[in-house]
Amino acid sequence: MSIHGGAQGALEYYPCRYGRSRVLFRGPRRPLDGPYLAFLGGTETYGRFIEAPFPELLERRLGLACANFGVVNAGVDLYLHDPSVLDLAVQAEAKVVQVMGAQNMSNRFYAVHPRRNDRFLRASERLESLYPEVDFTEFHFVRHMLGRLRAVSAERYATVLEELQMAWLARMKHLLTQLRGQVVLLWFADHPVPETSGDDRAHDPLFVTRAMVEALRPRVADLVEVAASRHALALGTTGMVFSDFEACAAAELMGPLAHEEAAEALADSLTRLTGRSRCA
Repeated sequence: MSIHGGAQGALEYYPCRYGRSRVLFRGPRRPLDGPYLAFLGGTETYGRFIEAPFPELLERRLGLACANFGVVNAGVDLYLHDPSVLDLAVQAEAKVVQVMGAQNMSNRFYAVHPRRNDRFLRASERLESLYPEVDFTEFHFVRHMLGRLRAVSAERYATVLEELQMAWLARMKHLLTQLRGQVVLLWFADHPVPETSGDDRAHDPLFVTRAMVEALRPRVADLVEVAASRHALALGTTGMVFSDFEACAAAELMGPLAHEEAAEALADSLTRLTGRSRCA
């Protein structure tokens, strides 16, 4: 096994559970019997291949426990269907919700796994009618399925995309209403918020546009946008920890410097919202 970034051995995520949730989150487990911040989001929040993802960096900056409820490939449904974690997030002094893609959630066209949201479970009769020539039993992952639908018919694919965007906006509004209190919406990606969804399925969060993000602004205390700098992206996988088998997956993600940039942007917002000072 080859490890990059100077670490000895594979990266240890110290998986743990909170409350009665069946989901394994990144540890070590933070104490929640005092003030804490909650972080909800996908792969970037979890910090795959990153020794110190932005929630941990913020814990050092703010001197406040930061519970990382991020999950690799998470969609909005993961939190709406997990009342235990949602309740813990509600009790946090402030919560950061990363903008997640619109593809990894169940909708009128298809269903995804309740905890592993990138896993395709089944197509609805509506989708089977829209694409009668497609055998949906051959798909295990949502991206693979969507790529096939787009290749078969761009016109029909646009109908699916419209449904995903509408469902995403409704679920996000519901999630933010459930969370209550001081909520920061975080855009953290390798590019700025796009004006249109376009046809690019390579860059997360998929299918989320500026208009969709702006529609959520009235429901949050702050919107923080972090598009990783050119320097951070140019470093590639430098500082990340992964095996040779994981190299391709690591190359698709942002590295430690991008997480530093996210933590710095969020620190300003969270100190203002919580009234706490940064640690020296």
